Amino acid sequence: MAGGSPSIVHINQLRAGAFRFSEFGMLVLPGGFSYGDALGAGVRLALDLQVFFHEELAEFVESGRPVLGICNGFQTLVKAGLLPGYGREHGGSAKRRPSSGNRDVTLTTNTRGHFECRWVHLAVEPETKADCLAQIEDLVFCPVAHGEGNFQVNGDESLRQLEKRNLVAFRYVDARGERAGGRYPINPNGSVADIAGICNPAGNVIGLMPHPEDHIESIQNPLSKSGRLGLSVFRAIISRASL
Repeated sequence: MAGGSPSIVHINQLRAGAFRFSEFGMLVLPGGFSYGDALGAGVRLALDLQVFFHEELAEFVESGRPVLGICNGFQTLVKAGLLPGYGREHGGSAKRRPSSGNRDVTLTTNTRGHFECRWVHLAVEPETKADCLAQIEDLVFCPVAHGEGNFQVNGDESLRQLEKRNLVAFRYVDARGERAGGRYPINPNGSVADIAGICNPAGNVIGLMPHPEDHIESIQNPLSKSGRLGLSVFRAIISRASL
């Protein structure tokens, strides 16, 4: 529906060599509970990416092809070191193996200490490095469903760098598009600066906690509000892919 030709590929098929990342124009890491969230949300899958696919995935990212992580996929990209990433302008490379114990950002337990399942509004950050998102003109209305979606940073300087480098991709806002300002449940998990998603410095790796795939058609919306479909996110990202 968004213009791509998707294939569902299990990680064991990649390990067995039945498929390679280089065969595809875009990678999507979906939501869910990979490995039952053992060791923390996304941690085990992040280890798989680091141990078995580091060089191959780094080449995919550095080729400029888009990578999208949704919910557990976002958690995985952060914990694998692919987000916020090591932009070339800062002397780094995706090929440099990250230190899993030395991250500037993480996704942790929701402030209220329980699983959140509710609908939220998202706004694209106007100056984001993920410039393909600029074509999303309206807010996105879609659900969240997570227990560890609280985006936090390692101090004020880390947040300042995210903002300065335009690595914030999405923020939680109200129905009018005004920043949540930390207000619950507009910001459902307590994320710092109302950050719902970020990107890497090249703008081709994007992660967000909410589920745009759960509002592709209006019939999926139980609240009977029109428009603001999550389909716009996929159309925007696929527009920069070679599919």
